[in-house]
Amino acid sequence: MLKITKKLTLNLKILRFFIFPTLLVSTHFFNNIQDAKAGLEFQWDQDSSFRRLKWFQKENKRKFRNTIYFFLKPSNRTTDLLKINLAIPKTFKSTLKNEKINFCKVRIGGFENRTKCLEDIPADIEINTDESGLRSLDIYPYSPIPSNKESYAIVLKVFNPKKSGLYQFHSYGQPKGKSFSSYLGSWTIVID
Repeated sequence: MLKITKKLTLNLKILRFFIFPTLLVSTHFFNNIQDAKAGLEFQWDQDSSFRRLKWFQKENKRKFRNTIYFFLKPSNRTTDLLKINLAIPKTFKSTLKNEKINFCKVRIGGFENRTKCLEDIPADIEINTDESGLRSLDIYPYSPIPSNKESYAIVLKVFNPKKSGLYQFHSYGQPKGKSFSSYLGSWTIVID
């Protein structure tokens, strides 16, 4: 009986030697499960009248300093644009300053390179606020934005809002030769 007890004790010591380090190493992997990205975008209205536009942000955490790129790719522009309007959602409570808003020709990043402004486009930028609290940006470039193969971006350098959620920005553009703006598309920004 003593021999069986010694053998069982030895087996438990060996088992403990292998199991505990394995558990300690694997707990790190279980903590990072919540950081998995889904790769799924949510759009409020899924009908054909809404167009999804590409965007990029450097930081998606609440109350962090963020740089958001709202891309206007060649496929989003059919004619030269005289004016671009960016409708900001009412719930996106962040301070906007003219010196922190930029309009530029952009290289859209990917696997091999980063998103980067290549050339600043000179433009007048106005921040509008209605009585109801709706905000919008009007961008008037000094020369019309051509409908060529270049990509452009509206760049906002802001602090993210205190509330996490989905924020949908809409853009409108005034084509050359027209007196009204038409819908270009929408961006859905995620703040965690």
